[in-house]
Amino acid sequence: MIRLRFLSARLLACATAGALALAGCGREPNDRWQGYVEGEFVYLASSQSGTLEQLSVQRGQTVAAAAPVFALESVNETAALQQAQQQLAAARAQLTDILSGKRPPEVNVTKAQLAQASANARKAALQLTRDEAQFRAGGIPKGQLDDSRAQADSTAAQVRELTNQVAVANLPGRSQQIVAQQAQVSAAQAAVDQAQWKLDQKRGAAPSAGLVHDTLYRLGEWVQAGNPIVQMLPPQNVKVRFFVQESVVGTLSTGRAVVIRCDGCTGDVSAKITFISNQAEYTPPVIYSNETRAKLVFMVEAHPSVADAPKLRPGQPVQVRLQ
Repeated sequence: MIRLRFLSARLLACATAGALALAGCGREPNDRWQGYVEGEFVYLASSQSGTLEQLSVQRGQTVAAAAPVFALESVNETAALQQAQQQLAAARAQLTDILSGKRPPEVNVTKAQLAQASANARKAALQLTRDEAQFRAGGIPKGQLDDSRAQADSTAAQVRELTNQVAVANLPGRSQQIVAQQAQVSAAQAAVDQAQWKLDQKRGAAPSAGLVHDTLYRLGEWVQAGNPIVQMLPPQNVKVRFFVQESVVGTLSTGRAVVIRCDGCTGDVSAKITFISNQAEYTPPVIYSNETRAKLVFMVEAHPSVADAPKLRPGQPVQVRLQ
């Protein structure tokens, strides 16, 4: 009985070893792993609210960089921009007026008054000369000479006054007035830039070439500020995630080339490893021992080339192997 039990145990051990060997033969090689395709979507939105007035793309469409995608109604923003532009023009015109002094017609009026005063001053000076000669000859009284002298002084003073007015009329405004008006021009320019920015926000364009994955609003619907309108997937945002054993992760490095194979693909897709996780995943239970650490797996990400990325679809299962 003891010998039979011993033989039965040996047969059971051999059978178990054979089954394990067969199971081991069915496992995938250490350089091939299962994974899936993932996309990092770009959500296009506006910082301003409004009614969706134009939707230039459809789901599944491939668009070029800077292609128009959507437009919201912008009546208020357009009017605000026009108002700001008019205020800027007024501020600039006022600054030019301050820098140039009085207008030429105003200066010409002052010059004409100066010419008239100069003529009067010459006439009064001649009359004063004649009266002085007459007074020395005893022909006129002292009072008449004093009147002539006062008239000559008055006309000469008027000439000096108008001469100074002409000079002042050609001068620009005071420095503080100029500085204040320059600040007004800068403020008006800032208002124009702000109004232009708000108007530009009512229109969306593709930040890069890519696939329109989905449109989230229909024409005529009200779109709150910040809500995505179009969901895009640029080819550079397509990546593959796969999981490798703890015994293999140490041999991988970023930049290492891998080959991606998927059902229905016309051929293999080349990619490069761009990320290797520092944390183990799917480890029930996490017990770091020689017996259980082989269960640890690490997530690895690889990006295909921009040309090959459209061959892959998010959620698609793939097989990855080292190149």
